[in-house]
Amino acid sequence: MFPTNLLGCSDLAITRLGIGAWAMGGGGWAFSWSHQDDAASIRAIHAALDAGMNWIDTAAVYGLGHSEEVVAQALKSYSGPRPYIFTKCARNWDANRQIVKLLKRDAVRTECENSLRRLQVDTIDLYQIHWPEPDEDIEEGWGTLAELQKEGKVRWIGVSNFNAAQMERIASIARITSLQPPYSLMRREIEGTILPYTQQHGIGVLAYSPMGSGMLTGAMSRERIANLPSDDWRTRSPHFQEPLLTRNLRIADKVIEIAKRTGRTPSEIALAWVLSHPAITAAIVGIRSAEQVTGVAGALSYVLDTDSKQELEQASSP
Repeated sequence: MFPTNLLGCSDLAITRLGIGAWAMGGGGWAFSWSHQDDAASIRAIHAALDAGMNWIDTAAVYGLGHSEEVVAQALKSYSGPRPYIFTKCARNWDANRQIVKLLKRDAVRTECENSLRRLQVDTIDLYQIHWPEPDEDIEEGWGTLAELQKEGKVRWIGVSNFNAAQMERIASIARITSLQPPYSLMRREIEGTILPYTQQHGIGVLAYSPMGSGMLTGAMSRERIANLPSDDWRTRSPHFQEPLLTRNLRIADKVIEIAKRTGRTPSEIALAWVLSHPAITAAIVGIRSAEQVTGVAGALSYVLDTDSKQELEQASSP
């Protein structure tokens, strides 16, 4: 058994790492990681569950519904304990596969029904607003999630990519179970006001992209980045372009150095640093193959030593 934390005000006892299914959506949409084999995704989910992870985070928009379908296939063929399933709304798409930002009541309710169908479940364990857009509709969207919770279609409700002011605006409508923000050695901006807010209000935090979207895994180089597939969203990310690229590769070098010294993988070091922050409940690990699970699973229980943590914070000072 691995250590678990309760997620915010919920009864969800989750492992320090969860399975991220973004890349499992495959290609053919605006924020894809390029082609992904469904069979490889299913094997990866099974391997991660066997390694001890007990929750999966996906979203309706990942692959425009496809990621949720892959998660359902993986769980249908898995003989072990059922993991918690988390998904998100507020990103729809039109007939031309163009993403539409919607938080109106009817749109959110339709998205929820579609996610329940694709995931082949009666209840979603955690339902989240993916992005606070349009900003003027976040109260309506959050109120709709509260309705869905009362109806039993979702067990707990959370948000993703919200700032402290936006969380404060919706807090009186229904209690916020969790926040899902980007957080890694490359992106530490939430330490300023957002993490203090979650700590003050007992909101759980699920850190996404804790390995910097692959930058901190020890597998990235300038050459590999230059040769990413044209439909990989990272080709458009400022974190994979100058002037941030040089800084981020320097941080990655420090991660690799500490990994060698401690006998850990770079991914485990990057994850352990994220998990060392007292406001972080757990981290989402994007995996695309069963083999990748081996390089991250150690972070389910590994705790970073004080000296290594200080070195990493100096190297990644905002």
